Amino acid sequence: MSMSWWWRGAIGATRRRQDEHATATTERRPFQSVALVVGCTGIVGASLVDILPLPDTPGGPWKVYALSRRPLPPWWQYRHPPSSSSSVVTHLQVDLTDSAAVAKTLTPLTDITHVFYAALSAPSTVDEAKNREANSAMLRSVLAAVVPNCPRLRHVCLQTGTKHYMGPPASFGRRTTAHDPPYTEDMPRLDWPNFYYDQEDVLLDAVAAGAGAVTWSVHRPSLVFGFSPRSAMNVVCSLCVYAAICRKDGVPLQWPGSLGAWEGFSNASDADLVAEQQVWAAVVDHPMGMAKNEAFNCSNGDVFRWRQLWPILAGRFGVEWAGYRGEENRVKLVDAMAGKEPVWAEIVEESQLVPTQLHEVANWWFVDALFCAKWEFLDSMNKSKEHGFLGFRNTAKSFDNWIDKMKACKIVP
Repeated sequence: MSMSWWWRGAIGATRRRQDEHATATTERRPFQSVALVVGCTGIVGASLVDILPLPDTPGGPWKVYALSRRPLPPWWQYRHPPSSSSSVVTHLQVDLTDSAAVAKTLTPLTDITHVFYAALSAPSTVDEAKNREANSAMLRSVLAAVVPNCPRLRHVCLQTGTKHYMGPPASFGRRTTAHDPPYTEDMPRLDWPNFYYDQEDVLLDAVAAGAGAVTWSVHRPSLVFGFSPRSAMNVVCSLCVYAAICRKDGVPLQWPGSLGAWEGFSNASDADLVAEQQVWAAVVDHPMGMAKNEAFNCSNGDVFRWRQLWPILAGRFGVEWAGYRGEENRVKLVDAMAGKEPVWAEIVEESQLVPTQLHEVANWWFVDALFCAKWEFLDSMNKSKEHGFLGFRNTAKSFDNWIDKMKACKIVP
C-alpha cells in the first residue's frame, strides 16, 4: 500500500493531490477494482468519487459507478473536472426507494468489486419507524441487485454514524439506557429502535447469502465536515451561508447555541478521512483479515470547541462575531434566518455563485439541534489504529479547508 497515499492523506492534502492529478497526463492501466458509490453527491460519497480515481489510491486503478437519486448538481463540474475523472466515473441516476428501478439499473453491472454505501433517507426527524423502513429497504434493494450478480464482488462498506451510540433524536431523555462517551465499537446496541441497527442486519444477511466470499465493514463517523450542499446534515455549508448573510446584512456573526455547545469538547470527522478509511477497509491485505467484518469509528483524532472555530468562520467571511452572550440573548437560526431567501438570492447574483435556493444550501433546524445542548460527540479511534488505519486530521484546518472548497466551487462568496 502506497506510503505516499497514507502520508499525504494524513495531513489533509487530498485537494492538492486532486489538483496534481488534474494536470498530470498519465496513461491509465487496466482497472483493478470497480466501485459502486451509492449516494455519490452526499457528504462522504462525493469525497469517495474524488479519491477513488486518483492514481495512488490503494486497490487501483479504480473504475467508479457513481449513483445518486437526482441529476448531478451544477456544482459537480467544479468539484470533479471532466479532465480528471470523466474516463473512469460513470454517473447513474436511480431512486433507491424504487426497488424495480434499482434492479433494472444495477443488475447489468456485473463487474462491481466493491460497494461503498453512503446514502441516507430521513423522511422524519421524529418518527424513527419511517426512517427504519426507508433506509432498510434502500440498502436491501442495492445488495439484492449486486451480491448475486457480481462474481468478483469482494467487499461492502456501510456508512452509519455516532447515532449508533446516542440513539435517534426521538429517544433522547426517554431511553432506559445510554452510553457515556467516549464511544467504543464494542458498546451494545441501545434498547431503542434505530435504523442504523436495521441496516447492519440487512448487510450481514446479504453478505451471508454470498457464501463467505464477500466481506464487509461498517464506518461510524461523528459530525462530518465536508462539501455537499445536498446533505441535510452539512454543518459547514449551513454555517458558511449564515456568515454570508450576516455580512450582507451588516450584522455580527452571533453564536446561536447554548453555553454547553460553545464551551464543550467535541470531535468531528473530515469527509475525506472517512472516505480514506473506507478505502482502507475495502482493500487492506492482511493475513488475519484485520479490517474485514468489523465496525470502525472514524473521527479526526483530536478534539475541538466551537468557540475555537467561530473566529475562523467569521474571518473567512470578513464579519464581526459574537460568542455566547447568555440564554436571554440566544436566537435560533430557524427564526433569525426566516424570510432571508431574497437576501440569499442577491448574494448569489452579486457574487456570481452557482444558482441555489436558500433551503438547498442551509438546514437551520439541524444547526439549531446541534447547538441546542452540550452534545458530546466523542468517540475512540483506538480500534481503528490497532487494526492499522493511522489517518487523522487537524479539525481546525479541516474546517478551514472545507470553507475553501465551498468558495472554490462557487457555493458561497
